[in-house]
Amino acid sequence: MRRNPDIEAEVRFLTTLEGGRNSAVKSGYRPDHNMGGTDMLNGAQHYFPDREWVQLGETIRSLMIFTVPEYQFGKLTEGLEFTIQEGNKIVGKGHVVSILNAAMRAE
Repeated sequence: MRRNPDIEAEVRFLTTLEGGRNSAVKSGYRPDHNMGGTDMLNGAQHYFPDREWVQLGETIRSLMIFTVPEYQFGKLTEGLEFTIQEGNKIVGKGHVVSILNAAMRAE
């Protein structure tokens, strides 16, 4: 990891039949995210501390580092649901388990 993670999340990657990706996801994956409330997407890198690869349809713990963390300052709450996207295509869903970067916590 290039810096400390911003959040810990629980994520599930959609299967191909559900409209998701065609292949498994490797730790270090960098998709876009809609964290709710706007149509603005923010990239983040996912690190899976429990293993290197995640199969489609699995739910796993992810440590996430946002590409532009400032976009999330003062906006996140534990339990917040979000989508994982490759462009406009939703490839996964998740929710915030823990906010590790205090600047992102909604007041």
